[in-house]
Amino acid sequence: MQANIILVGLMGAGKSTVGRQLARHYRLDFYDSDKVIEQRTGVNIPTIFEIEGEEGFREREAQVIRELCSRKGIVLATGGGSVLRADNRSSLKAGGTVIYLKASAEQLYARIGHDRNRPLMQTDNPLATLQQLLQKREAWYAEVADIILPTGKQRVAQLVRTLSHKLTQLQAPLTHENAQS
Repeated sequence: MQANIILVGLMGAGKSTVGRQLARHYRLDFYDSDKVIEQRTGVNIPTIFEIEGEEGFREREAQVIRELCSRKGIVLATGGGSVLRADNRSSLKAGGTVIYLKASAEQLYARIGHDRNRPLMQTDNPLATLQQLLQKREAWYAEVADIILPTGKQRVAQLVRTLSHKLTQLQAPLTHENAQS
């Protein structure tokens, strides 16, 4: 498999965890766009938000997503807000097979509600924040997605098996059409 696999979804959906396992399964390089930004700047995401604001962070994110989506044969876990910008959505759709890891706000809150490394969770009501973010972003996640996979309490290994099967199904028609040519 040389096509990119790109994971989108709200923070806490499991993009990095599932992405690492998919990369291992397919023997591809794994990138987490947030980690790439941290490596390049030498500071964590909360610090970037504090110094440059969300807009400054989103500029950095767009540059990294554009660059990573132009590579071949990678698994990319994106930041939860990567779909906010139209140019990112275009890069993601053109960059490979996009998987939306879908989870409810309540599931996400159980996973990350008290995580201090997530700037958007530093509110009086993190659950309400997650509900608002999900409502705002859900259509964009669905818009870019080739595969929508609801996540819940499944183990990562089960999610990877399910995704591997779905990815094979997506590619099967291409292989079949090529065989007829």
